[in-house]
Amino acid sequence: MDVVEVFRSLHRGDDVLLLPNAWDVASARILQQLGFSAVATTSSGSAAARGMLDGELDRATVLAHGAELARAVEVPVSADLENCFADDPAGVADTVTLAAVSGLAGVSVEDWSGQAIYSRALAADRVRAAVEASAGRVVVTARAENLIRGIDDLDDTIARLVEFQRAGADVLFAPGIRTLEQIRAVVESVEVPVNVLLVPGVPGVVELAELGVRRVSVGGAFAFAAYASLVDAARELRAGHGASFLQQAARGKEVARQAFG
Repeated sequence: MDVVEVFRSLHRGDDVLLLPNAWDVASARILQQLGFSAVATTSSGSAAARGMLDGELDRATVLAHGAELARAVEVPVSADLENCFADDPAGVADTVTLAAVSGLAGVSVEDWSGQAIYSRALAADRVRAAVEASAGRVVVTARAENLIRGIDDLDDTIARLVEFQRAGADVLFAPGIRTLEQIRAVVESVEVPVNVLLVPGVPGVVELAELGVRRVSVGGAFAFAAYASLVDAARELRAGHGASFLQQAARGKEVARQAFG
């Protein structure tokens, strides 16, 4: 199987697909070394690596970043393409077409413009355009953004996911669903794999699997956990009370040696 078919098959396995989000080549290689079957990019993490905020990277940079990670590892890489850098379906199709020839195994498309949620009809048309442009060359994940954009409307979120399924999406994703009841309602409303984002309050992976969730991702959490570790080490150095971070550094160096060698 090629990398796309491998990625597609991972959603149909006996185990939940744990899809950690890498923010650069080093993190992607380390995650591969740790045994993960696939990795995803993270819009917030990759922006932070360039000293920018989520949503500030342009299409060329994001596509080049995804392609770079895909070349750096042997496992499938799925790219967080935000809203595919276009409001109209034709623009979405252009972005997915570029992604499909870059070595990526998957892409995502959001129903959030950066300022507002698209109408349900337009959002479905955009997913349909992504699916048609992909022509099976990448796994298309369709995202309903209501719950992380301040719109507490699970019914509309589920209705959107159902429309995205009808439009041909391979995977459905509603970042922000947290409770057992919300997750069960989403999974039972659709027939294609559902991705859940790990955030505070979300059940553990075992419980998610029991609910029928097929994929779990972490967004920018790994990237920002790494930055928090940097802050802790830097504050310890400034305080002059020791250098316990050197022990962590030794562990990290050994991990890098194994992953990059």
